[in-house]
Amino acid sequence: MFDIFKNRLELTGTLTTVTALRISAGRSTEPIGSDLPVIKDALGRPLIPGASFKGALRSRLESFLRGINPDFAANPAIESEWSITPDEMSDFKETIKNFKPAEKENRLHTFIIDNTDLVSYLFGSPWLASKFQVRDLTVLPDNWFGQYQERDGVAIDRDTETAADGKLYDFQVVPAGTPFDFKAVVENAKEWELGLLMIGLHQFETEQIPLGGGRSRGLGVVRLKIKDMHWVDVEDNPQFLLKYLQKLVMGDTTAYEDAMDYKDEWVRRLIDHLNSKIPPQTTTVTTTE
Repeated sequence: MFDIFKNRLELTGTLTTVTALRISAGRSTEPIGSDLPVIKDALGRPLIPGASFKGALRSRLESFLRGINPDFAANPAIESEWSITPDEMSDFKETIKNFKPAEKENRLHTFIIDNTDLVSYLFGSPWLASKFQVRDLTVLPDNWFGQYQERDGVAIDRDTETAADGKLYDFQVVPAGTPFDFKAVVENAKEWELGLLMIGLHQFETEQIPLGGGRSRGLGVVRLKIKDMHWVDVEDNPQFLLKYLQKLVMGDTTAYEDAMDYKDEWVRRLIDHLNSKIPPQTTTVTTTE
């Protein structure tokens, strides 16, 4: 799938906290400071791991697809619910072990593609590399002045409905209005996969996907603003690929097209693809006199 370069989508923008954000680094061992600090980079500035963003995005898209058909999205957290379990993979490898190397590779590739759930085509699985890569989101330095906030927390005794002894703690949050740099890349994606990604990113653009801890208490609301979507498609056009590589090295931005013009088409391709996968249903029409 990745042995030939076909297309590339580069996304840049800004992710801004609408409410305070807490992505915990775990309990602190320092004698002073917050009990639960947020995760930071080497310079002590707040950081949103790319895995946190990608995981939240994937989870939301999985919920959408399961609402259409449960088979469209496997559960990546439980091995027995993967679209291809380790046992199934071992059994298949056993059946093809005596094939010639080229035939074995081809059959294995076909088996994985034919049995992978729709979300894993884009986000990857234990047997399939992810097409979507997102960098760790770093705070924009010109808008950061070390303004962490400390908040108090307490564990409640369920019997007395009062604060439990010794359960007072404080936790650190990144304040609302903090902007983070967003950069992501998608390579060799099909049009329907790009449509799926557009729907997921739209959820971030409309503040529908919170991040981090304390979400039930109002923390973690974020808003994504996409600044640029650069697109190049060189499949079956070697001369165009050569021109693209030359422009890329020279820093010529005309190597890319503006992908904003393709968003609607990609979403339409996704809807068509999903419709083609939905099993036909028999509808009985009852009339009354």
